[in-house]
Amino acid sequence: MRIRVLGSSGGIGKGHKTTSFLVDEDILFDAGTGVGELTLEEMQKIRYVFLTHSHLDHICHLSFLLDTLFNHLTQPIQVYAQQDTIDTIKKHVFNWSVWPDFSVLPDEKNPVVKFHAMEAGEQKSFDGRTISMLAANHTVPAVALTATSNGKSFAFSGDTTTNDSVWDGLNRLDDLQLLFVEAAFPDDQIELCRLAKHFCPSLLADDLKKLKHKPQICISHTMPTDEEIIMQQCKAAIPDRELDLLSADQIFEL
Repeated sequence: MRIRVLGSSGGIGKGHKTTSFLVDEDILFDAGTGVGELTLEEMQKIRYVFLTHSHLDHICHLSFLLDTLFNHLTQPIQVYAQQDTIDTIKKHVFNWSVWPDFSVLPDEKNPVVKFHAMEAGEQKSFDGRTISMLAANHTVPAVALTATSNGKSFAFSGDTTTNDSVWDGLNRLDDLQLLFVEAAFPDDQIELCRLAKHFCPSLLADDLKKLKHKPQICISHTMPTDEEIIMQQCKAAIPDRELDLLSADQIFEL
């Protein structure tokens, strides 16, 4: 299994793209501005998109992806998300005012995209890879995602803060080798983290104690202006684990 980081930032700016990961050549985890890093040829290979939640930095380029591929698809792109996420996207994005409804274009029998409700605790399998959703703790209904192939697993926390469900789900995996987990703000903004339901280094440190596995851990969703201090605080608060800052263009092989 190959994971390519298209975007992993909590904001934008040169070198900073919002969340999207390409699993092998055909699966997207989230569809933030990082999707724009793909070539047309690479976009045409995408068959499945899994969304963690409905916030704009995680879904905004789904619109452009579908528009770009409109005349180049031989089959619909399959999008999997919680029903609440699907409802929000249809109501506020694919509503003919913000963007066309590609779920009925070019017609209802042959749409560009098909949405599938998938809830926490469910899983789907494609060509030897199993994708699972775990309940996360965010300001809107949200999930973490895991991908398992040949007995090895990769996990992405999505946007979340203090919880048990994500860690319980990860602990049930046989071989968690790679974890992308968010830390959006530094510790001096801990009250903002609690309000917005994100991790800061100290909150993440407390929650990581629940994880039994020892995977490679990469910190995602940091605000571009605070990356350095967030990583310093993470390493100080979590000295027993090796931590790296996740950045666009990284590739991981499991």
